[in-house]
Amino acid sequence: MEQELDSKFLDLGDNTALVCVDHQQYQKIVVPQLIDLGYKVHLGLFEEDVVLKLQTYSYGVVVIYENFKESTLQTNPILHEITKGPDARRREHFVVLLSHRFATNDAMSAFVQSVDQIINIGDLANFKPVLRRGATQHRELYHSFNEMLKSVQSL
Repeated sequence: MEQELDSKFLDLGDNTALVCVDHQQYQKIVVPQLIDLGYKVHLGLFEEDVVLKLQTYSYGVVVIYENFKESTLQTNPILHEITKGPDARRREHFVVLLSHRFATNDAMSAFVQSVDQIINIGDLANFKPVLRRGATQHRELYHSFNEMLKSVQSL
């Protein structure tokens, strides 16, 4: 696991994940499950570091803890950074919010919070299958849209 976390460089085509979870207990549950799914994992423990990583890399999955650095949903710096970026950049990331308040897979709350999926803290033991299902549904939903974007951009 340490080797995966210490990997500073990501290759094009790698499954990548940025984990913005500063709560060690939750981090210890999430990171191994992402690695089991084949993701190369970067940890984002400081706001400035996360902002730089989001500007530098295109992560397949971004996991954000709702209380990152003791913030609230309204003051969470990572959620704010993700939503203020350009739409094209935002679409590159599958954003997962780890929440105490919302139920797992609450689509309406995910929409309101501008994330792709919500996973309740109580369901972290099932993080891997819930994420796999959500990411697959997301890919299927946006496949045609992304293909159309590619063809239009090539003109």
